[in-house]
Amino acid sequence: MALSERGCTLRRRLRLWLLVAAVGALAACAAPGAGPTGDRVRGSVTPDAIVPTATGSTETAPAVATVPVTPPPGPDARRVRAAAVVPASCPVTQPPQPPFAPPAPLAPFAGHFWHGSVALWTQSPADGIWQRLPQSDEGYGQKVLWWREGYDWRAEPQPALTVTGRRLDGPAPPLVAPQATNAFAAEIGSAMLVGVIIPTTGCWELTGRYAGTALSFVIWVAP
Repeated sequence: MALSERGCTLRRRLRLWLLVAAVGALAACAAPGAGPTGDRVRGSVTPDAIVPTATGSTETAPAVATVPVTPPPGPDARRVRAAAVVPASCPVTQPPQPPFAPPAPLAPFAGHFWHGSVALWTQSPADGIWQRLPQSDEGYGQKVLWWREGYDWRAEPQPALTVTGRRLDGPAPPLVAPQATNAFAAEIGSAMLVGVIIPTTGCWELTGRYAGTALSFVIWVAP
């Protein structure tokens, strides 16, 4: 073969090799997971992917695959409390028959019923149980609302309502109840509010006294 023909053949082979190499490089770049960044998951850039650098400029952080992680449950979530059951020895207050309807068009809280008369009434849970109350060193805290026909929360911000309590199924310190205060909302109307502290769990009788009227109810206090 002449020298000139051999040179042409070599040049054609070289061009063909370069073309094959270029096509291979393009295919490698297009293939997912190939190249030096093949261990990263490709995706679009979001504002969360822009992170500040030490110089104060911004750079795009590599998009990475994320898997939602559910944190382990805390102590309260791991603690499963059994449903409280009222013992037969505790005569919790039952809904009156016929039911008592207050003069104001009010509805009791969900799972509660009205108890008392127009002179003084309150509401009790239908199952007779107070459970999972806020607890402190002094005992279990609960807020108790009381109503009386004609009571005006603006005229008597500190009503002369007293609340006492005693445990029926065993010895215990007396219930603690500070000075009553007023309360008003569309859902409750004009009411009197007392925050009580019940020293122990068990069967408790609470009595409210206001303007010569006394009203009692019995409740089972569970952990």
